[in-house]
Formats: sequence, structure tokens, C-alpha cells
Amino acid sequence: MKSIVLSVLVENSSGVLSRIAGLFSRRGYNIDSITAGITRNPDFTRITIVTSGEDEVLEQIRKQVAKLVDIVEVEELPAESSVVRELLLLKVAADAGLRPQVIAIADIFKAKIVDVTDSSMMLELTGDQPKLESFLHLMDDFHVLQIARTGITALPRGAEKTDI
Repeated sequence: MKSIVLSVLVENSSGVLSRIAGLFSRRGYNIDSITAGITRNPDFTRITIVTSGEDEVLEQIRKQVAKLVDIVEVEELPAESSVVRELLLLKVAADAGLRPQVIAIADIFKAKIVDVTDSSMMLELTGDQPKLESFLHLMDDFHVLQIARTGITALPRGAEKTDI
């Protein structure tokens, strides 16, 4: 099995995300991650989809997504020529005695402390998936209360592409 990242530029219209998700559901394809956000042109949204499968299945996914209504462009983003990031929020139980240890790990990974209470801390970390997984592995030594991840978002490197 192979994993790919698709960058899908769509017209910003009602139901487009539902149609994409429906295609994956009907065909039995898996969505590992999906993010969507408006571009600098409010008429368009960029959707980043991470999916996995055999080469033939992935080719079918590319073709079928491209055929959907409101799809402007589908581009596979190769890892070596793309910037891929994810945002992680992590809430950990940390009283005054544990805070220095949590802060030390956060500093190593350049995580930001975004909230502190008497009994917990919330950290924000952005990076590629291996970085986030390494951070989470070290944080397993503490009592993790909650985790929220945005999923992958990505763009190709270079100045060739512009949003419509």
C-alpha cells in the first residue's frame, strides 16, 4: 500500500466537500486525512486529501475526483517537492511540579504553550507527521488529557502555481 497527498482546488460552492467524501464512501476508498480552507480568492477552496491504496486504486481516485462537479484541479503532491504540515493541540495534566519537564520537551520541539491552568497545560505544535509522532511519544510519559489534530495540509514548492 502506498499513501499519496492530493491537493484539490475546488469552486467554493455548497456541497463540494460532501460530494468528495461521498465518492470515497461509495467506492470504499479510505480518507486518512482531509483538510479544507478558502484560498486568497474567496471563490475557491483548497482541499488536501491523504489517501492510501494500491497504485491502480490511487489512479482511480485521482481520475474520479477530477470528474466531480466544481473540481478545478487535482494535483498529487510528491513528498520531495512539497511542504506538508499538520497542527497538533495537546492538553496534558501538569501541576507546578511537572511543568518544567513539559516545558523542556516543548522547547526541544519548538511547541508553543497556549494555555496554562493550575492542573494542566495546552501545547501547540506544527510540523510534519514524524515530528508530531515523536513529540506524542515523549508526551506519553505524562497524563495526556486530550489531543486534537488538524490533518495534513500541503502545497507544492516553488513559484509556478497560483490560485485562480
